[in-house]
Amino acid sequence: MAFEQKIKELLDKRGEARMGGGQKGIDKQHEQGKLTARERIALLLDEGSFEEFDMFVTHRCTNFDMQKKSYLGDGVVTGYGTINGRQVYVFAQDFTVLGGSLSETMALKICKVMDQAMKVGAPVIGLNDSGGARIQEGINALAGYAEIFERNILASGVVPQISAIFGPCAGGSVYSPALTDFIFMSKENSYMFLTGPKVVKTVTGEDVTVDKLGGAMVHASKSGVAHFVGETEESTIQTIRELVGYIPNNNFEEAPMVATNDPIDRLEDHLNTIIPENPNEAYDVKDVIHAIVDDGQFLEVHENWAKNLVVGFAHMGGMSVGIVANQPKAMAGVLDCNSSRKGARFVRFCDAFNIPLVTLVDVPGFLPGTGQEYNGVINHGAKFLYAYGEATVPKVTVTLRKSYGGAHIVMSCKQLRSDINYAWPTAQIAVMGASGATEVLHGRALKEITDPEEKAKFIAEKEKEYNDLFANPYNAAKYGYIDDVIEPRNTRFRVIRALQALQTKKDTLPMKKHCNLPL
Repeated sequence: MAFEQKIKELLDKRGEARMGGGQKGIDKQHEQGKLTARERIALLLDEGSFEEFDMFVTHRCTNFDMQKKSYLGDGVVTGYGTINGRQVYVFAQDFTVLGGSLSETMALKICKVMDQAMKVGAPVIGLNDSGGARIQEGINALAGYAEIFERNILASGVVPQISAIFGPCAGGSVYSPALTDFIFMSKENSYMFLTGPKVVKTVTGEDVTVDKLGGAMVHASKSGVAHFVGETEESTIQTIRELVGYIPNNNFEEAPMVATNDPIDRLEDHLNTIIPENPNEAYDVKDVIHAIVDDGQFLEVHENWAKNLVVGFAHMGGMSVGIVANQPKAMAGVLDCNSSRKGARFVRFCDAFNIPLVTLVDVPGFLPGTGQEYNGVINHGAKFLYAYGEATVPKVTVTLRKSYGGAHIVMSCKQLRSDINYAWPTAQIAVMGASGATEVLHGRALKEITDPEEKAKFIAEKEKEYNDLFANPYNAAKYGYIDDVIEPRNTRFRVIRALQALQTKKDTLPMKKHCNLPL
């Protein structure tokens, strides 16, 4: 009988722990349109795969009568499970328990799953919904944050780290997501900021709402903090599952191959005519991407931020690849501060986790102006340049149209150890466009011509002369900087064959403690 009582006691405690802060807190969570921590984990992981840690942990604080407010699990659900059969570690903060505030013991629970993930080489996924540090615990709560941050830093580049924001994420709590590889936010109820609207009002006098200060679309379109935004928590979690399918478990593994019936030699005839006759006319580079990847499937990262550069994941011939492409449809595809940061971050992630890079180039240069220079476009452009030059994964570059000046170099040129560089016949690879070059090369002669018609004729002749020399891929091919000029409709076949040839690539970097990236 005593044994049966012990079993009953165990089951009762499990039931109590699964209720978090109680039915009232769960109901309130649902009323606000939010899922509970356990509901989120159930959606994220394969059914029946979740193994929980530390269900019976409680906090140790006695300040302010906190011993009277003790809950099993202490506000976070932790453990491991699988996504499409692949192991991941997960923690989900429970807002029904003291507003999901971080205590010393909550931090210890989170650190335990992060340590275990590092040992076994599996991704860590954090589902954040917290009011911040538990004020009653003072310095112990702050120490708990620091312990988590240190593990984020040590795990960086070793195992993928994914954060999802499904409620408040304010103050020091924003730094753990910021240290991870990808941040997901839901349009419903999620926000991030260092200081809230009340503090902003006190310090700066600004009146701002929570949503305007740190809502999902603010961070997705203005700050670039959020990589993905979902309409609902359910759709956001589904995108996390999709992302995991493109990335390996750790830095020693390759991303898993995915079976496809899409033939590698599929021709895309419309690519032969996708580049407009007018070099200043735009087209959508995503049409090129969807045409060449497996089954047209492309998971775009940072879709709403720095739209002049497109980055994201796809499969080509079943292999996971990271795609970086200039977008002529936005700001003519120029590089600027934000797109450089966006590209550099993405390239470094792919390189850290052995994901080959496919770069599609159509870039007229860097965006000029005091706004860019004052905001450090030199440093930001250098980050992008550094990322490509440092990357040792297979790198295949296809120049579609313009590739001018410093931007040509940044976009994975041959001299940054790009392995195979192709160009379409429409490629224009030069220091600058014909108009600017004519002014530089023939400025003195132009000043001496006073007749407008004669000047226009002279400019047209010199621009044609320049275009004949440089507005084509053959000059670069002559020097071996372009490995081959390819028919656009064959791009998928040529890129996949290149990636297959590069699967055994080995490249090294000089021995060093770490790099000094131009941050």
